[in-house]
Amino acid sequence: MPSSVVIIGASDMLDALRARAGVSDADVFPDTQPLQALQAITEFRPSLVVLERLFAATSRGAALINRIKSDPGLEGTEIRVLSHTGDYTRVIARPAPPQSTPAPPRVEVTESSSAAAVDIATPAPPAQPLDWRGTRRAPRYRAQTGVEVHVDGTPAELIDVSVLGAQVLSTNSLRPNQRVRLSLMQEQGPIRVAAAVAWAKFELPRVGGAPQYRAGLEFADADEGALNGYCDRVKK
Repeated sequence: MPSSVVIIGASDMLDALRARAGVSDADVFPDTQPLQALQAITEFRPSLVVLERLFAATSRGAALINRIKSDPGLEGTEIRVLSHTGDYTRVIARPAPPQSTPAPPRVEVTESSSAAAVDIATPAPPAQPLDWRGTRRAPRYRAQTGVEVHVDGTPAELIDVSVLGAQVLSTNSLRPNQRVRLSLMQEQGPIRVAAAVAWAKFELPRVGGAPQYRAGLEFADADEGALNGYCDRVKK
């Protein structure tokens, strides 16, 4: 029988998340399987969905949260964001239910001696597919040429940046869902940000160049004020 609790997070954090949530029986999914987790949630309608904090801050995590919140069949499901260390917990609030609207008017159209009743209604927009790459929620700025950042202590080139994330080029291997520490170098001292790799791809080097990885990073709990100032300094 399916559990009434679903837990989603990095594979090495699932046991800790189960303990922090205070449940002994739960269906657990690694954060590399959001679609499988969503299928279980919509099918079995658990009373509680727990997301690991860093995953919830990624575009995939945000997409999953929004999908659960928008499903009328999951109104009774609590969405909780936890850190595996237990120093952070938050229950995601749901939007207020929409106000009921009157039915569209029925209009009589008459031609000669015959009459036909025509219903006037606005067609519903087609359902949009879930975008697991996420949508841009903040302005992103192209960085000046040669801006250096450090990813887990290794120099990399900054391509673009916002208060929510950045794109970098690194000679070190980067893979989706990898947790990294990003240091944004500046004269006043580096801005250090916890981040997760939202996407990554290997790029063949130019002649004489080294192999490199282009990656998009999602920030977790970054200082928005400091990042706004940094974006102003490094943008083209």
